[in-house]
Amino acid sequence: MPLPKAGLPHDLAQYVIEAATGYQHGFWGCIADGATFKSTGRKRTKPGRAVIAEHRAEVVASEHLANQHLFAWQCGEKSIVSEALDRATAQWSALRARERLAFVWPSPTGEVEAA
Repeated sequence: MPLPKAGLPHDLAQYVIEAATGYQHGFWGCIADGATFKSTGRKRTKPGRAVIAEHRAEVVASEHLANQHLFAWQCGEKSIVSEALDRATAQWSALRARERLAFVWPSPTGEVEAA
């Protein structure tokens, strides 16, 4: 088995995978819809919790989706997801001080910009 590709933080990889597959109600799609997860450090709100409650099963499934695609990508499989992960990895690795990689949901393509 090939060595795993490294370099992308898990949350960024999951974002790219959800966006590239058109998965609308995973973690990142719910964030775009106003979900307020504790892990993001945002204040929890009733509407934000409601988004999570409505899509709880899909949020859990998005973790499995991400793991499945990450494993395939690490094994060298080629797909629209692998192309998006390769592009994000190259951008992430090339970031310099005072730069960030910004995405606009639901695009799997980020842009490097000044922080």
